[in-house]
Amino acid sequence: MQAFTKLTGLTAPVDRVNVDTDAIIPKQFLKRIERSGFGQFLFFEWRWDEQGNVIEDFSLNQPRYQGASILLSRANFGCGSSREHAPWAILDYGFQVVIAPSFADIFYNNCFKNGILPIRLSEEQVQELFERTEQTEGYQLAVDLENKKITDNAGLEIAFDLDEHRRQFLLQGLDDIGLTLKHEEKIAAYEASRIAF
Repeated sequence: MQAFTKLTGLTAPVDRVNVDTDAIIPKQFLKRIERSGFGQFLFFEWRWDEQGNVIEDFSLNQPRYQGASILLSRANFGCGSSREHAPWAILDYGFQVVIAPSFADIFYNNCFKNGILPIRLSEEQVQELFERTEQTEGYQLAVDLENKKITDNAGLEIAFDLDEHRRQFLLQGLDDIGLTLKHEEKIAAYEASRIAF
C-alpha cells in the first residue's frame, strides 16, 4: 500500500446523504476478483441512465470535476452492505480522500485498509467546502495528514481529528498484512522454536 502524507487535489462534490455501498459500486460489478478496474463503475447508476446515456447533471460527469482526487459528500457516507469493493472503486477512480460529516463504520475501516483517508468534519465545515467547491471552478484542497489539517489557496484552514493508530497506518503505507510483516523475524523465530517441540 502506498504511504499517504500530503495531497493537493481537485475537489468533487457528491451532494447526497446516506450514500450506500450499492450506489458506490452496484452489485452486478462485484464478480471481479482483483482490486483494480472498479473505478469505471463508480456511482454507475447515477452517472448513466438505463439506456446508457450520460446523466450530465451528475457532478462526476461534469468536465470541471474530471481528475478530482478529493471526494466531498454528506452524512453517513458508505452505509449499507460491508462490501470492500466500495473503497476499491473510489480509489481506482482516483479519489484518495473522502470528506463527510460521518461514515458508516465498516466503510470507514475499509478505507484505511485500502489507503484512502476518510476525514470527518462538522456539518458546517462540510457545507462551507461545498460552497467553495461550487463557487470556484478548479477548487483544490491541500490535505496534510502529518499535521492533520486541510487548507486552500483562499485562507481556509481546518484541523481534523484522527486516531494515531490509523494515522500511522496511512503515513507508513501499512495495511494489516504489512503491519504483521514488520514482525516477520519474530514470527519466524517463534515458528522455529515451536518446531523444536
